[in-house]
This record gives sequence, C-alpha cells and structure tokens, in this order.
Amino acid sequence: MIFAIWLPIMIAFSAAGGSVSNFHTTFSLPDSESKDVVDILSRSGNENRGGDTAQIVFTAPQGTDDAEVKGAMEELFSALATIDGLHVTSPYSPEGAAQNSTSEPIAFATIEFEPKGQAEMLALADDIKDLAKDIDVDGLRIAFGGQMFGEFEFPPSEILGLLAAVIILLVAFGSVLAMGLPTGTAIFGLVSGIGIIGIASTTMEMPEFSTQMSAMIGLGVGIDYALFIVTRYRENLHAGLDPEEATVRAVDTSGRAVVFAGITVMISLLGLFVVGLPFVRGLAVAAAIGVLTMMIASITLLPALLGFARHRVDNTTRAAAAGIATWVLISLAGVVITKPVLLLAAIPAGIVVWLIGFIPAAKAKMRTLLPHRRLPPREKQFWYRWSQFIQRRPWVGFIAGTAVLLTLALPVLDIRLGFGDTGNLPKDYTAREAYDLISDGFGPGFNAPLVLVTDDTSATEQSLAAVQAAVAADPNVALASPAVPVTDGVYLWQVYPKTSSQDAATSDLVVRLRDELLPASGLDVKVGGFNAGSVDFADYLGSRLPYLIGGVLVVSFLLLMIVFRSILVPLKAVIVNLLSVGAAYGVIVAIFQWGWGKDLIGVGKAGPVEAWAPMMLFAIVFGLSMDYEVFLLSRMKEEFNRTGDNASAVANGLAVTARVITAAALIMVCVFSAFALGVDRQLKLFGLGMAVAVLVDATVVRMVLVPATMELLGARNWWIPKWLDRILPRVDVEGGH
Repeated sequence: MIFAIWLPIMIAFSAAGGSVSNFHTTFSLPDSESKDVVDILSRSGNENRGGDTAQIVFTAPQGTDDAEVKGAMEELFSALATIDGLHVTSPYSPEGAAQNSTSEPIAFATIEFEPKGQAEMLALADDIKDLAKDIDVDGLRIAFGGQMFGEFEFPPSEILGLLAAVIILLVAFGSVLAMGLPTGTAIFGLVSGIGIIGIASTTMEMPEFSTQMSAMIGLGVGIDYALFIVTRYRENLHAGLDPEEATVRAVDTSGRAVVFAGITVMISLLGLFVVGLPFVRGLAVAAAIGVLTMMIASITLLPALLGFARHRVDNTTRAAAAGIATWVLISLAGVVITKPVLLLAAIPAGIVVWLIGFIPAAKAKMRTLLPHRRLPPREKQFWYRWSQFIQRRPWVGFIAGTAVLLTLALPVLDIRLGFGDTGNLPKDYTAREAYDLISDGFGPGFNAPLVLVTDDTSATEQSLAAVQAAVAADPNVALASPAVPVTDGVYLWQVYPKTSSQDAATSDLVVRLRDELLPASGLDVKVGGFNAGSVDFADYLGSRLPYLIGGVLVVSFLLLMIVFRSILVPLKAVIVNLLSVGAAYGVIVAIFQWGWGKDLIGVGKAGPVEAWAPMMLFAIVFGLSMDYEVFLLSRMKEEFNRTGDNASAVANGLAVTARVITAAALIMVCVFSAFALGVDRQLKLFGLGMAVAVLVDATVVRMVLVPATMELLGARNWWIPKWLDRILPRVDVEGGH
C-alpha cells in the first residue's frame, strides 16, 4: 500500500518539477560598492557596463591588423553589438586601443553585460560562439574568455555515489537485499526531492546547481538513514523477533534517531538564512528539501519494503549477486569511458542475468543461497575491542585525537576568501585558452579589469586626469585608461592590474584604491567589476560566518541537551564537531590556497578559498556530524539506561554502530569525492572539503575522541541539574521509554 502511494508521488513530483522549474540567481549584493557601480551605470542607461565581463581573444601569425583578420573580427563585433544587454569594446576602437598587444600578435575585445543567472549566461555564451563559428581566415584563432565561457560541467556524482554505496554495502553486510533496501529508498527520496526543488524554484531564487547540491547531500544522508534502520531490523530478526515486530522496533528506535538527525541537519542548513542573500536562502531550502524527502522515505517507504523482504533480507542467491555485479561493472564502465548508453543498458543487463537463475537448467546453481557471514560474539568483534583499548588509555586517545584535529585545522588561521578564475580550467577549454593568450600578450590582470565610476557633476578634465595618473602610479597597475564619458557627470575608467583575479595582490589593490588613492582625488569614485565584486562578497560572507556558526552551535547544544538529558555530552559534541569542521577548512586552505598537492587533484594554481564554501561547508558538515553523534550516543544512552554501566555502554554502543557508521561514512566520502573529479575548482574544493570532514568525523572523532572522552567523564556524561531536567521537554530517540 505504502509503495503504491510512493510510486505515483515520485513520478508526479519529478514530472511537475521538470516541467515548471525556473532556476535562476542574480548573485546581487545590496549595499556594496560594486553594486553601486552597476546602479550608477544602470541609471545612466548603461546597465550592461560595470557588471560581468568576458573577452573575445584572437591571434593570427600575420598580425591582428591584417586586413582580412580585421574585417572578419569587426564584422563579428558589429553583430554582437545588436544583442540586447551587451556592450562590446573593440580593440580597433579608440577606447580599446590598449587591447592590442605590443609584444605578440594578440588582441581582444571586451564584452560587458548585465549580471545574469547561469542559464541565461550559458545561452548568451552559445549565441556569441554561434556568431563566430563561420569565420574562416587562414591562421586566425579565436578563443572566448571569462566565467560565462567556463563550460560548466558537473561530474556524474550521483551515479558514482550509488555505485560506491552498492559496493560498500555489499562488502559490509554480504546481502543484496540489505544493500538494495537503503539504496532503493534513497533513489525514491532523491527523485522526489529533485522534483519538489524544481517546483520550489518557481517561488524563490535558486541557483542552477541547487539540484546537484541537494542530490549530493540527500544521497549521502538518505542511504545513511535507511542503512541505520535496516541494520536495527536485522539485529531484531537475529534476536528472534518476527518480521512485523522487528520492523516496528526498528522504526521505534533507529527511526526516532533518523527523525531527530534529519531535523538537526535541516536546522543547520536553514541557519544559512542569517547570511541574508537570496541565492544562499535558495541553496539552503533546496538542501533541506533533499534531507526532508530522504527522512520521510526512510520512516515510511522503507518499513513497507522491509515488510516485503522479511527474512530474505539476510539471504542472497547467486543469481542476485551476479545481476548486481553485472549492473555495477557496466555502469562503472559507462562512467569511466563516458558512454551514457552503457548506464542505460546496465539495469536491463543486470535484470537479464538475474532472470537466468529462473531457467530450469541453471536454477539449481543460480538459485543457491550464498553462505551467511557469521559475526563473532560482540565481545570478540574488532570495534568492541578497539573501544576497550581506547577506554583503557583515555588520556592518550584524547590527546592524540585532539592533536590530529588541531594540526589539520592549523592552516585555517591563514584563510583568504575570494573567487578563482578561469586560469584553473583544463588547457583544452576555450576560456583557459583565452586566459593564457591574454596573459601572454598583456599580463594576467587584463583578464578581469577593474571598473572605476564617478557620478560627480563637479568633475573637470584636470580632476579626471588626476585620477587616472594616481591610479596608474600604483605599483600593481599595468594600465589605467583615460576617463570615458558615459552621460553628464558620469565617467568610467578601466584599470588593469598586473596580477590575476585570484591573486591576493589584486584584492589588496581594490582595498588600496578605495581606502587611499581615490579618496585623495577629491572626487567620489567607486570601484566595481568582477574583482571588486569578489572582494565585496568575500568581506560580506566572512562577516556573516560568525553569526551562522554561533547560531548553529547554540541550537545544536540545546537540541542535544533536550534529547540526552545532559550538559557535558552536548557541550563536548559541539566542541569536537567544531574541530572536525576546522580540520576540513585547514585541508582546503593547504591544498587550494597554499597549493600543497594541488596537482594530485587537478587544481590549476593556488588561490583563495571560494567565499561561499566555508559557510556552506559548516552548515552541511556540522549537520552531518550531529547525525553520527545522535546515532552513536543514542545507542550508548540506550545501553546506559539498560545497564547503568557507563564503560560497558560506551563499548557496546560503539561495537553495534561502528560498522554501520564506517560504511555510511565511506559512502559519503565516495559521493563527495566524486565532485572533486570534475574540472570546476569550486566543486573540487567543496567536494574535497566535505569528504575530508566526514572521514575525519567518522574516524578520529567517533572512533577515538568519543570513547576517550566518554570514559574520562564516566557517569558525569549523563548528569543534568534536577531543576533543568524538570523544565526541559521530553524527547525520546532511543524508543521504548
């Protein structure tokens, strides 16, 4: 019955979301100087100036002033000028004279356009490239530079995540059904969630990558949630309960923990609302929807599937194992050689192999059950012995674990927020080719000039020239153009730094112009353009980050205090989880900002940490860390309530959850690491940061620091003042109380 309800719901949401979705974002930052530049130019009828920029770069051995080259390119620039919202500065115009290299046969035209969402920007980029594709001049090579030509790609992370989940769950639990139930539940939740996000995008601003972000988070937590319930169901069966009672007990215990963990993750994500930016709110809502649908699927759809599976959850036939192996191998081949047709063929191929087991001639062998994997008694299992090993040496475990986290987090003290540039793309991308040509012919700073604007009717030729001279004298300025009149009282300068967009010296130049050079000119000159916008975004997001961290920490502490009726357990949890997030920050600073090991993961060059990444990483990682905290501590609390013995509760709690937590963490690490396989620097940074955080949390934190600190505190773990215990609401995540 439940399955019959879920199937049409999933199809309906998926169809509706796909047909009405309207993903868009303006990345607008109110009350910033870069936004003031856009507003001034918009009021003067030049809304396409002072915003985003791109370049059309061309080179020819016969020279860019060759008559045939010049004629073809001028025709292209004239065609571009007819596109609404574009302003083209040709290197053949007086304003663009500096866009001809004096050392190489290279020139470029600058394209300025209104800030657009990713979908609009990609469509505009395609229109521009279409106009140029028919140009046929011997030796002429054209490349398109700037973020709009960055050829956005998302790696097949969802497919890789599912493949990783299948392999890890099969290895960990030795049963096709024990693997299939969590992954199947996650697929239902994932597809439904993406459809709901598409519908939500019609009512609020959501970036175009919202579904990918939600899928990454939702797939990880969805498999985790279902996995914990299936594991408890199998434990109940092994304890002698019938399937119906085993299902009820699993939902009443692990299901409660799933609901609490899901709510905690969503609260952490919705904490992003304190940032106050529409596109961040959209990302937060999309991610929260992904978690919500996974949570609902785990406590409604999964119990229905367990009703179908019954005792077969522990049984695997040779035919089923062969079918799954066929699907995994064909899908993996499709991902490796990038052949989508193989991904489509993998499922029917696996089904065909499974059906072979029903052929009479093969039935005897293929329908044979694989031998059960018998686990040793709990006291002889590795994780039980490991917990006791740490508990016998709690100070060693505490000091060693803390030292590891602090060492990994140390680079965060040098974190610099900003945005990468197209110089990080692979060399065969047109945007990277354009970047390199401009760098060779002019210098890296010509890839993203600063735009200076004044709206001052008192401006004179002398004062305007003085601004140009003062700016040009700065040691990090390669070229400052003369003031160009836009309308009465509004003038514009183009300033080309000597360093690239993601170089710290370029950000320093923006600050120096605003704080020192331009105020001394006597005119009210504002600094805009991509580089200035990056500085404004980095400063704003950095200033809001403490509010996000503080708010999430307080709410998480209160929730854990209510659930576990303790002061020290939640305090310890938020401190340790904060350290694990700091470790993730430290690793991304070391790799992406300092450049340690950057070539191993294909990072083009060292640069700043993407300004939005720490905020998103904290909200998501802290929520996921609380997931593991709830699952582990709820089991320890359950054991403590049963026995009253803290030491045995810690060892037993770790023993029964460690295998599941480790499998769940490995799945998440594989899902998040898949994002680091793409070419986009932002996705590499985000995926690697998430993977490191989860790995550290599931190993150093859960397997070392938690048992060590629980042993050190002893029965005080569960202490709470009586007056506080009386006024706190009762929330039971262990079940049965």
